Amino acid sequence: MVFDELLNKDALSVQDIVFLLQCKGDEEKKLFAKSESVKKRHVDNIVYLRGLIEFSNLCRKDCNYCGIRKSNLNIDRFNLTDNDILQAAEFAFKNRFGSIVLQSGEIQSLAFTKRVVKLLDKILKLSNGQLRITLSCGEQSRDTFRQWLEHGATRYLLRIETSNEDLYYKIHPHDKFHSFEERVEALNNLKLLGYQTGTGVMIGLPYQTYEDLANDLLWIKKMDVDMVGMGPYLEHSGTPLYKFKSNLMPQTERFQLSLKMIAILRIIMKDINIASATSLQAIDKMGREKAIKIGANVLMPNITPGMYRNSYKLYDNKPCTDENPEDCKSCLEWRVSITNNIIAYGGYGDSQHHSHKRGSTLRKI
Repeated sequence: MVFDELLNKDALSVQDIVFLLQCKGDEEKKLFAKSESVKKRHVDNIVYLRGLIEFSNLCRKDCNYCGIRKSNLNIDRFNLTDNDILQAAEFAFKNRFGSIVLQSGEIQSLAFTKRVVKLLDKILKLSNGQLRITLSCGEQSRDTFRQWLEHGATRYLLRIETSNEDLYYKIHPHDKFHSFEERVEALNNLKLLGYQTGTGVMIGLPYQTYEDLANDLLWIKKMDVDMVGMGPYLEHSGTPLYKFKSNLMPQTERFQLSLKMIAILRIIMKDINIASATSLQAIDKMGREKAIKIGANVLMPNITPGMYRNSYKLYDNKPCTDENPEDCKSCLEWRVSITNNIIAYGGYGDSQHHSHKRGSTLRKI
């Protein structure tokens, strides 16, 4: 009875969330049943597709967990041509994905800013303005964010990775290129400009505690973001954090903990968009489907040209690097169907949370 009361509380404390994260057996089933019902009531059993185009693995940052970090000299660097990117966007448009994500390593330059502007213009033209565009290109100046917004980007994903500042500097170098304060400032700039703003964390990091994860969820709620992408931390052999591999919780435990994080987030932020991360599938073949079942409502099929996918590995054993976009689409249709969800082909999948906030602001005016 106590557990049932906890699931129906109006506001959860850090201690409440830690308790939920540690639940097992029948209590875990109750948690998942609750989050599934919240999802159905607030965002329905509908899944939106975001065609993911990983257009460059060039990066100025040296994050200690990331396979495309600047100091990793054992990967092939690539930068898709504009034509490659536009062909992938056209595939998404013709197959009625509704939206795409342009993702890259973190680059800050005038040339990069202008290139993205031109790509945005061309993608909107080829789709007659009917493709929603999410960007995930790291920290940028407020002016750069504004330019991209003015040229058609409506969503931006910038993961915080952890809301614990001390932990942040254990998984990032502490230098001028890696600043917790600047990361948060960039997120606030995105919100102020009017983007549908997304963030996320890694689950199962070295040094991380259950209290850290509970605080992550409450931080995300306080930030009042519109979309979240989070999943298990997966090691990459070409990173400094790899030396802690033997001290980590097993990947299967990180996977289950990630599902509980998604479930609790759905309960406390009922109308946001939650992505089912590819990293879940790296541990469990049905990982993304399990996340959809208990709270996630967005899938991001990789439509990057196949020859480049193996070079955009943020972690080892990344799945689906050998699939072509057509095979990926057929596979997703089957996978989503077994969760009793449907794919909203042609649906933009705008964040209801963002729409509700805008409506509330207009009513106040």
